[in-house]
Amino acid sequence: MRMTRRVAGIHGYGRVRGFSLIEVMVSILVLGVGLLGFAMLQTMSVRFTQSANHRTLATNLASDMLDQMRVNRLLAGQYAGTYSATTTGCAPAGMITVSSYKDVWRCRLGMALGAGASATVTYNNGVATVAITWGDQRWETDATRQTTTFSTGTRL
Repeated sequence: MRMTRRVAGIHGYGRVRGFSLIEVMVSILVLGVGLLGFAMLQTMSVRFTQSANHRTLATNLASDMLDQMRVNRLLAGQYAGTYSATTTGCAPAGMITVSSYKDVWRCRLGMALGAGASATVTYNNGVATVAITWGDQRWETDATRQTTTFSTGTRL
């Protein structure tokens, strides 16, 4: 008894088909749109990370000023005023006075948040408030929305 195998030819199973050029182009288009979305997601992530970093720096600077006022309660009113950030003349003086601390703090404000940053410190009836403003949203076209302000206060 002899067994024979039948091998189907091309006509037995039908024509083998591959991908057409249109299908390949559509899949590349879908992949490209997905990768473009991923790149936009990465860009937004970097922006939000930088914004969170600036907010953290502003929080630390405000806390530092409030702590300095708390340590020096008798002269706390002398810390009140408007501070413009600077990055020049930042060498600290030998003895820390209210005036020298204000200069050093202005330098720290400029180095942390940029030369366009500013701060307002108020002291009224034992309540100290620090408001720090800096340019954060560089991607905004509306000039009124390009700055961020962080404000905190405490009773000394």
